[in-house]
Amino acid sequence: MKQTSDTGYKKKITHSIRLEISLAFLMTMIIAFGFCIIMNVLFMEKYYVKDKIDTIMQAYASTQAAIASGEDISSAAFDKNISEICERSNIEMLIVELRTSNVKASSKSESSSDAMKLVLLDLLTHNLSTKNKIKHIESGENYTLQVDTDVENGTEYLEIWGVVEDTYVVFVRTVAQSIRDNVKISNTFMAMTAFTALSIGAILVLFISKKVTAPIQRLYHISDEMKKLNFEAKFEDEGKHKNEIDILGQNMNELSEILEASIKDLKTANIALRQDISKKEEIDEMRKEFLSNVSHELKTPIALIQGYAEGLKEGINDDEESKDFYCEVIMDEASKMNIMVKKLLTLNQLEFGNENATMERFDIVELVKNYVKSAELLARQKEATVKIGNYKPIFVWGDEFRVEEVLQNYFSNALNHISGEKIVDIKITEKENKVRVSVFNTGNPIPEDSLKHIWDKFYKVDKARTREYGGSGVGLSIVKAIMESMNQDYGVINYDNGVEFYFELETK
Repeated sequence: MKQTSDTGYKKKITHSIRLEISLAFLMTMIIAFGFCIIMNVLFMEKYYVKDKIDTIMQAYASTQAAIASGEDISSAAFDKNISEICERSNIEMLIVELRTSNVKASSKSESSSDAMKLVLLDLLTHNLSTKNKIKHIESGENYTLQVDTDVENGTEYLEIWGVVEDTYVVFVRTVAQSIRDNVKISNTFMAMTAFTALSIGAILVLFISKKVTAPIQRLYHISDEMKKLNFEAKFEDEGKHKNEIDILGQNMNELSEILEASIKDLKTANIALRQDISKKEEIDEMRKEFLSNVSHELKTPIALIQGYAEGLKEGINDDEESKDFYCEVIMDEASKMNIMVKKLLTLNQLEFGNENATMERFDIVELVKNYVKSAELLARQKEATVKIGNYKPIFVWGDEFRVEEVLQNYFSNALNHISGEKIVDIKITEKENKVRVSVFNTGNPIPEDSLKHIWDKFYKVDKARTREYGGSGVGLSIVKAIMESMNQDYGVINYDNGVEFYFELETK
C-alpha cells in the first residue's frame, strides 16, 4: 500500500499490518500442517509397524504366560479370552499341540485355522513352499518375529511364533498391508484436514486481523492528521473491554489535546510578541517623527526670537516703536511655542493613556452655547457670522472638559480657514441614542488627497496659511485622541462651499 505525504515529503512504501499478521498466521499454520504431514509420511508407518509388533508380542507373551500357569487352553473361557484379544488388536492367533499337530485354540474359523496351521507346520519343519517369502526381524529364546509374504496374492503378514512349555506352538500374526492402507488413509485425511483448516483459518485470520488491526489503522490515521497539525480527529473505543490499544488511543487523544493547547498558546504568544514588536517599532517611528516635527515646528519661532533678541541687544533701531515691535514679535512667537508645547503634552497624555476619560452626563446644548458666547470676540476679529439654532436641552454621556476642547479645536479651525461668506454654522442633530454636533465654515473644501491625513500630527493642508495664524497641526490630532478615548465617532465632510467637522456622543 503506497502512502504519499501531502506536505511534499518523498513517497514512502508501507505494508499493511493486517496483511503482515494474516501472512504470519497463515505461514505458521502451513508450516505446522506441513510438518505434521511430513512426519506422517516419513515416520507413521514405522511407528505403526512398531506398535503392531508390540501388540502381537504382548498377545504372544500373554498366551505364553497363560499356558505356563497351567490354564486349560481347551476351555471356553480361554477361547473367549483369545477372541477378545484378537478382535481388540485386529490380529490372528493359533495354538497347535506340538506332538499331535492338533489345533487346540484359534481366533479364526476352521478353514482359516487350517491355512494358518499349514504355514505353521512348514515353519516347524523348515519346509517352506515357494509361495511364501520369509524375512526374519528378530529371534528370542523361545520365539521368532518375522515378515511372511504370500507371493501369489502379495499379502504380507507380521508374524511371531514359538514353542511354549515344549508342548504347544503359539502362532500370532496380523496383516501388514492394512498398516500401509491405514497410513495412506491417515495421510490423505491429514492432507484434506490441512487444506480445509487452512481455508477456514485464512478466512478467520482475515476477519480476526481486521478486528485487531482496525484500531491500529485508526491510530495511524490520527497520528497522520496530528503530523499535519489537525487535532480534530479523535480515537473512539468501539469495544466494552479496554485493552492496550484502547489505552494507547486515549493517550493519543490526551496528547492531541495537549499539543493543540500548546500550539494555541504558542500562536497566542507569537501574535502578542509580534504585536509588541510592531507596537515598539511604531512607537520608535512615532518618536522619530515626533522629534523631527517638533524640531521643525520650533525651529522657526526660535530663529525669530533669537534674531529679534539679537537685534534689540545690538540696538539696530533705537526708536521706541521699533523696540516695541521687536518685543511683540518675541512675545508672540514665545506664546505660539507655549501653546504648541501644551497641545503636545495634552496629545501625549491622550495617546499613551495616562489620563482616562471621566464619563459624566451633561447638557451638550448648554456647553455649545456657552462656548460660542465666550468665543464671540474671536469671531468678530475674523468678521465671521456664527449661526446656531434654538435647541432644547439634550443630555449626553462624555468627558465634558474634553468635549469642550474638541469643540474649541473645530471652532478655531473653522475661523482660521473661513472665507467667502464667512459663515460658521453650528448644528446639533439628534439621532437614535446619539447626538451629532457639527461645525461648518464657508470656504475652500479640503483636497481629497489630504482628507485621510488631516488627523495626523503636524499635518498641514496649507503650510503658509497655517503659519500665518500660528497653527501647529496638532489640534485635529487632539480631537482624534479624545474621541477615540471615549470610543465615539468623528469625521469631516467636504461641501462645494465649505467644510463640516463633526463628532457624536451617546445619549443613553
